[in-house]
Amino acid sequence: MIEKLLKEIEQLKKQLNDLRHLQSYKIAQALDIEYTYESNKIEGNTLTLQETQLVIEKGLTIGGKPLKEHLEATNHYFAIEYIKQLVEEKTPFTERVLMQIHQLVLQGIDNHNAGKYRNVQVLISGAKHIPPPPYLVTKQMEDFFIWYNENKSTLHPVVLSAEMHERLVTIHPFIDGNGRTSRLLMNLILLQNGYPIAILKGDVANRLKYYECLEIVQTQSNKAPFIELIAENVKDTINRILKSISYE
Repeated sequence: MIEKLLKEIEQLKKQLNDLRHLQSYKIAQALDIEYTYESNKIEGNTLTLQETQLVIEKGLTIGGKPLKEHLEATNHYFAIEYIKQLVEEKTPFTERVLMQIHQLVLQGIDNHNAGKYRNVQVLISGAKHIPPPPYLVTKQMEDFFIWYNENKSTLHPVVLSAEMHERLVTIHPFIDGNGRTSRLLMNLILLQNGYPIAILKGDVANRLKYYECLEIVQTQSNKAPFIELIAENVKDTINRILKSISYE
């Protein structure tokens, strides 16, 4: 199933590359705002897509919505701009880059813990998986970067992006912002390899499927469902961009 999906993605990516000159800033911006909305929604942010757009583009304050949710929207959008800049400048992914992404995610929300590994035990609500104790985080993150450097040139980029996403969220190295940071890392890897961002949906059904696939990896060591989920999302985004180009 994964091999079939990857072949389909490569065919679609070729079509996308052939039309790259027709892709507009408007399409990219709309996807970035939607990605921000969906990624935050997964974590419980209640801003609607339209409200997210107004906060990002117009700097508006939405009545009745907490400041934290406004910051989550603007922070995430700045983080997307940052990973795109990294791609443009061909900056390799390192621990420093990861810390900068996390710093942007939590900026103004939790400055004390932004860009720092946690020093307390955390539990994930509703999950069977228990992240490692704080004294193991640094060692597991060292292994995380070793694994990345050993596999970044040999694994298919979509598989690599899914693996890095899952590995980071499983270690859960930060006190907060792990999900958003993991998804940003996934999309950094995709963008570095010429793929568009994968937008995981935040509605109840898709969020449940996302968490279920993660839990299958964490409790059964079966990575296939999660890799398939990410691949499907990459394929969906490419199809949507191709359709948008044809309508322009």
